Amino acid sequence: MSTEWILRPIESKDDAAVASVIRTVMPEFGASGPGFAIHDPEVDRMSTAYAKPGHAYFVLEHEGRVVGGGGIAQLAGGEPGVCELQKMYFLKEARGQGQGERLLKHCLSFAKQAGYQLCYLETLTGMEQAQKLYQRLGFERIPKAMGSTGHFGCNRFYTLDLSKAPLP
Repeated sequence: MSTEWILRPIESKDDAAVASVIRTVMPEFGASGPGFAIHDPEVDRMSTAYAKPGHAYFVLEHEGRVVGGGGIAQLAGGEPGVCELQKMYFLKEARGQGQGERLLKHCLSFAKQAGYQLCYLETLTGMEQAQKLYQRLGFERIPKAMGSTGHFGCNRFYTLDLSKAPLP
């Protein structure tokens, strides 16, 4: 098997693996109760949920296994031109390998090409490494949530002007 890290668009064959990644990682950070993305109806059918125009979800594959992923979609209840970085999670074995930055830049490139001007994201206390990455790539913390994602369990919010986005 290949030892390289493969970043590619999600396919329907990946749905169960992506759902497993989300359901494995979120509880590690205390994000398993109400108000978190782990309960979103699309978790079991991510390939279908991100097949719409202006949406994309990418998986990270290593040694033939999906070990992470992340996506971009229009921010629910948001202004036109605002997207959201969604469901970006990695299994422990994929962390600390530089793949988070690679995937995030890939998502931001897609967002910019799709015509979005601002990227929003929600996270929470405890996901410190992710927040360091967001800040290093230019995201700025904002005081409150945007849109209507339903993720009231999140307590940290960031935006990035995509004209300043670092691209791959």
